[in-house]
Amino acid sequence: MGIGLIVKRNKPLIAMIAAILLTVAVFSATRPLTDTAVIHKSQSGKMSTGSGDSPVYQAIERGSLYSLDYRIFIKGPQGIVSPWHDIPLFANKENKVYNMIVEIPRWTNAKMEMATKEPFSPIKQDEKKGVARFVHNIFPHKGYIWNYGALPQTWEDPNHVVPDTGAKGDNDPIDVIEIGSKVAGRGAVLQVKVLGTVALIDEGETDWKLVAIDVNDENADKLNDIGDVEKVYPGLLAASVEWFRNYKIPAGKPANEFAFNGEFKNREYAEKVIDETNQFWKALMKEANPALNTISRVPEAVHQATDEAATAALQSTPDHGSASSLPGDVDKWHFVQG
Repeated sequence: MGIGLIVKRNKPLIAMIAAILLTVAVFSATRPLTDTAVIHKSQSGKMSTGSGDSPVYQAIERGSLYSLDYRIFIKGPQGIVSPWHDIPLFANKENKVYNMIVEIPRWTNAKMEMATKEPFSPIKQDEKKGVARFVHNIFPHKGYIWNYGALPQTWEDPNHVVPDTGAKGDNDPIDVIEIGSKVAGRGAVLQVKVLGTVALIDEGETDWKLVAIDVNDENADKLNDIGDVEKVYPGLLAASVEWFRNYKIPAGKPANEFAFNGEFKNREYAEKVIDETNQFWKALMKEANPALNTISRVPEAVHQATDEAATAALQSTPDHGSASSLPGDVDKWHFVQG
């Protein structure tokens, strides 16, 4: 029997199979990324969820994702470590390659951050009025539009007025947006090249946002300073300023402001900011009674970490369980005018 005759006799069956395959393809393509298993699948193993992940750090999940008891602890060669204090600022100081702690993967909405007041500064979900916090989707974006995190061993001193911005630091490690091609995992440690920075003024505080690229990204060699970003990723810097300006508006807050009229500063400027915030961090680690938790394994730390303290920190959190339900409006688009 010829192929043409088989097709002719079975047209209804072939059409039905094609429809089923099309439905599966559409479902897979439109499935919300906020619960995509790929993002979380290696959280309890060696980090391998983003190009450039360090092989020596392991993310350990505790509690339930999307709930207030959720934590990600980081385990290194010495045991449980503080990602803020114990992971070195530089992956390669000579080549100016930095370590970046990924707190929020691209295209997700759960607002995660290192818990700077808790022992070993695990990553946790931010909260507002006792409820886990999610950022809104500002059209045409979905969640965060880059991998978002921070540089270890940095601190924006809230007692220091930044001369160029006229505003004090925001009391956190310095933030990073990683603009590479791959979605990284929560708790991943990426090696990045810093390209520049922009200064957000968030509720009256200086909140630096570094722009960086994973050194193993396919475009890393093309990106060496902030001016290269527009050439390789046209529109991304403008979209980033728009995102930071508007992301709180759906929650009823005013638009954020920027120093320098939202102009991005170059790599040299950004590296000076990093060095300054690293010096502030070093001073913080020597304080006898800091407002933030500075338990660490670095020799200079006044408050030294112990394995017993690490065990206690882990045991203070529940075992890792199923993720909590996402808010019903997590995929809703918000339209902001102006």
